[in-house]
Amino acid sequence: MQNKTNRRHCRPFTLIEIMIVVVIIAMLAALVGPNIIKSFDKAKVNSTKAQLVNLKNAVQQFYMDLSAYPNSLQDLITNPGNDKWNGPYIEAKTIPVDGWGNEFQYAVPGSDGMAFDLFSYGADNASGGTGYNEDISCWN
Repeated sequence: MQNKTNRRHCRPFTLIEIMIVVVIIAMLAALVGPNIIKSFDKAKVNSTKAQLVNLKNAVQQFYMDLSAYPNSLQDLITNPGNDKWNGPYIEAKTIPVDGWGNEFQYAVPGSDGMAFDLFSYGADNASGGTGYNEDISCWN
């Protein structure tokens, strides 16, 4: 007898109750989702800026040792054939990439009278852009 009364009190959820819960979860996701995506993009920009600072310092250390800038970023890891080379100048075994997984751009001599240019094209991996697509330079 007691088993039947327990069954009456434990009724399953109705379709309406389930739909209300799904709608509430969807509304919360719509409110929170864009903020999470923005924070991921901001973290990629900050990571890229930090990598640029590290690479810029490595290039400058390379210059202090060899009195010449590296021809490519790979020269920071492997000796380009110079006896004065005192590297590797970065701890990584490979050249780091920007926050979006793209290679950093490096040019010697640089533009605007700079000795070298070191930058990332941003999220779109193309020159120019605004917001997260904006180019990020080691000189900014």
